[in-house]
Amino acid sequence: PPAGARLSFPSSYAVSRKMEPFYKGGRVQINRDGKFMFCPCGTKLNVIDVETGALHSLRQDDEEDISSFVLSPDDEILVTGSRALLLKQWKWRENKCVRTWKAVHTAPVASMAFDSTSTLLATGGCDSTIKIWDMIKQYCTHNLKGSSGVVHLVEFHPDISRLQLFSSSIDYKIRIWDLNSSKCVALLDGHFSAVTSLAFADGNTLISSGRDKICMVWDLKTRESKRTVPVYESVEAAVLLPEKGDFSQLGVKKQGLHFVTAGSKGILKVWEVATAACVYTQPVPFESKEEASERSLTQCMLVPERNEIVTVSVEHNIVLYDAQTLQLRKQLAGYNDEVLDVKFLGPGDSHIVVATNSPQLKVFELATSHCQILYGHTETVLALDVFRKGLMFVSCAKDKSLRVWRMNKDGRVICVAQGLGHAHGVGAVSCSRLKESFIVTSSQDCTIKIWNIPESLASKAKAALISSPESLHAKVTERGHDKDINSVTVSPNDKLIATGSQDRLAKLWSCSDCSLLGVFTGHKRGIWCVQFSPVDQVLATSSADGTLKLWGLQDFSCLKTFEGHDASVLKIIFVSRGAQLLSSGSDGLLKLWTIKTNECVKTLDGHEDKIWGLHSNKQDDMVVTASSDSCIMLWKDVTETEEKEAQAKQEEQILKEQELSNLLHEKRYLKALGLAISLDRPHTVLMVVKAILKETDGRKHLEENIVRLRKDQKEAVLTFLVTWNTNSRNCHEAQAVIETLLKHEAPDSLLQYSGIKAAVESLLPYTERHFQRLSRLLQASMFIDFMWQNMRLADAAQQEDVTS
Repeated sequence: PPAGARLSFPSSYAVSRKMEPFYKGGRVQINRDGKFMFCPCGTKLNVIDVETGALHSLRQDDEEDISSFVLSPDDEILVTGSRALLLKQWKWRENKCVRTWKAVHTAPVASMAFDSTSTLLATGGCDSTIKIWDMIKQYCTHNLKGSSGVVHLVEFHPDISRLQLFSSSIDYKIRIWDLNSSKCVALLDGHFSAVTSLAFADGNTLISSGRDKICMVWDLKTRESKRTVPVYESVEAAVLLPEKGDFSQLGVKKQGLHFVTAGSKGILKVWEVATAACVYTQPVPFESKEEASERSLTQCMLVPERNEIVTVSVEHNIVLYDAQTLQLRKQLAGYNDEVLDVKFLGPGDSHIVVATNSPQLKVFELATSHCQILYGHTETVLALDVFRKGLMFVSCAKDKSLRVWRMNKDGRVICVAQGLGHAHGVGAVSCSRLKESFIVTSSQDCTIKIWNIPESLASKAKAALISSPESLHAKVTERGHDKDINSVTVSPNDKLIATGSQDRLAKLWSCSDCSLLGVFTGHKRGIWCVQFSPVDQVLATSSADGTLKLWGLQDFSCLKTFEGHDASVLKIIFVSRGAQLLSSGSDGLLKLWTIKTNECVKTLDGHEDKIWGLHSNKQDDMVVTASSDSCIMLWKDVTETEEKEAQAKQEEQILKEQELSNLLHEKRYLKALGLAISLDRPHTVLMVVKAILKETDGRKHLEENIVRLRKDQKEAVLTFLVTWNTNSRNCHEAQAVIETLLKHEAPDSLLQYSGIKAAVESLLPYTERHFQRLSRLLQASMFIDFMWQNMRLADAAQQEDVTS
């Protein structure tokens, strides 16, 4: 910067985006045009914009969990049922609850369905009854009894003229209810476990799926089973493929009914009804398990408007596929467990890569919230680091391995290499800074390993020629500390390595042969993080003793200590080109420190729990944090905008003051009063009142001006005059204004004023004192008058004597 220009450092960050869990289990619904998705999340229902991932929540006031909900086919009515046994109807676009009524069930509502005309709502309860509600006339039309246990499935027959409702409960039978007679007219008995979904093919064909690993096709005329399709996995949903459309890529060769199943294996399969044969099985990036796992699918839906099939998995991932090819269009992650690390990714920091408490990595595209899930590790991923260009990154995990990943031009990520060799979980990793040449890892086995990346690997990865991960071997292994190594980092010139350990020491190593160069001693508890300065020969460390320290690399002495955190400092990064430090604590606080002055310029409170992940983008104006509270926050440097706002406020203040003095000069008192009140200047308001009272007919003018003020302005004047009234010099003005208010405002409306109680309480004693003073003054003046009269009388008598 030019000489004399003041270097300004960031002094504040604000949350520009919060990525929080939006789905914690239960049925998901999508509106008719496929633009919005409804996901239950504990006590609230989240409405997600599928395109951008932006969400707004429908919050209940009774703080009870939502047990079920349904959106009507015309997208107009949304009804939620909670554990408080209430039903609520929402205008979901405006976040407004328009009606609440008792569900009349004696236990929570487990399932809901609308008929095709959006006028009738069926609710199936945990109390084994079904109620039907007329949504227009707002009353309960039917109470259907006879099911056993929880009614977890209700569906109306699509042909409304039949007035039929289908339900299923714990006895595994499908009941058909005739709404004209309110009786159960048929039992479809065939499943040996819970029935999970019903799909109507035409007026007379029904397909049911069950957890007994079969789907059944029923003829509704004869009410007999036409065919049983063995699916060989617990089926959660069966969805019919539309008659129209080309589904040849999904193995559909002939006319006739085909349906898709989703279940415990986590794979979509397409079946032909006529032959009961599986004609297509979806290829997946993970090994399929026979029994239920977190990959199992809990739901599958067709969105005809957008030609999409949507699946929901046990681990709360929601995937949107092209219905005709099953090509993945978009994936949303509904729930991250504890987040252990996060880094910006991509040449323009367009993505973030996240290690959650699981073996899979998640890569989010920030613009659309699209999430890729990376399979490879077999146990929890513990740490991440990204190479300088932002395309290649490394992960290390409890499974004793590290993996190298690369992002293609189209944003897809593949695993290009894997390194095995540690005896315990690998807890920390750091990439070379200049080129993609080596990786350093540290483990709970107290060793450090340096892994070379062959140039051939880097160039093959760039050309996307790698089909399966290549093997990496450690070139050096060194026992570094006596306890767990929590952090490892490589210097900006790739010549040095620093490690920080639970044994309270940080150590400096040479990169070429991993020889020990020196030890940094001084922390009182274990060290959580070490970082090299990008500009100086300095190492920063943070510790469980709540401090950050800066150390010189020449003589290993401690240069500075930053105190201010009340809890362990888990992560630190250099920002503002090395002039500031940003630290995150186990109490969920971030602190920004200016190194030169040793001061904490800002404390940011965004998370509820330990902040494990902290990273800044290449442009140094955004920071991403990740915490055990399952939230990921993006913070933007708002110093400039905040400074501009403050400056604009100041300028506005100066202009208003100028205007005020002009108004007083021109004797435009009403405007002047209003302006002085808006500037929040009690003294100026007092001056205006004094100026009015000095005029001829001042009392009358004051009355006129006070009466014309707005209610909020009168409230402000009331708080001001409480202060004036405490001083005997200004009490006359205060009393004049009080008189006007009492004269023109009814007692009821005065009681509505905010702060009226406190005002009256403090006005009374002082006003009493003023009156006592006036009484004393009056007494004294009467006495003087009396004396004067007496003196005059005596004087007059003497004069008479002289004349006589």
